[in-house]
Amino acid sequence: MTTSTYLAGRKKYKRPQSMMWSDLPPITSGGFLVPDGFEVNAATAGDDFIILSDHNRKDISFKPERIEKRERMINGRMRSYHIADKMTISTSWDMLPSRAFSNDPTFNTTTGLAATGSRSVTVNGNTYNIDPTMYTVDGGAGGNELLDWYQNHTGSFYVFLAYDKKGNFATDGQYGHLAEYNEVVEMFISSFDYTVVKRGGTNYDFWNISVTLEEV
Repeated sequence: MTTSTYLAGRKKYKRPQSMMWSDLPPITSGGFLVPDGFEVNAATAGDDFIILSDHNRKDISFKPERIEKRERMINGRMRSYHIADKMTISTSWDMLPSRAFSNDPTFNTTTGLAATGSRSVTVNGNTYNIDPTMYTVDGGAGGNELLDWYQNHTGSFYVFLAYDKKGNFATDGQYGHLAEYNEVVEMFISSFDYTVVKRGGTNYDFWNISVTLEEV
């Protein structure tokens, strides 16, 4: 199962990719929220989650919806019966490679590093190979991976978000959680659009993708 060590191996920069989609609810590993199960393209059966790329990603737009019933009382004062707050999230990518790697990366289920190729890296004293041709800048999902997820998920799934929402840790050191996933929301895909902008020769195409997610 996924651990904090795995996610550390799957990020290129100090902070993780901004968004991750998971079939299963989060678990805790090393004090961090991580997805349960195994990533798409991991070296085992699973296909339980994908890490989205920040490659040419535009803004992530959050639109809260307050579900309530309002009515005026006889004295003219407004009264609200609050039911719930629900969130809609939308984002898009320009010129996203249609695939993340040149071939199946077969991520190592312990370290999160790709197991194929010729370039090696050392993590915790262990040496692993990384595919030398990574098309997205951070190894996150390309256009095909996003489209496959959309086509295979007519129901809800869990959206992991990594942005500065320190209020989620009001009683646990608010300022020490920036470089981790700090919010998980169960959502549906309400719209998914893609455009094939440029076709590559022997490697990949460039796609523009936009997606909107709606909280259950």
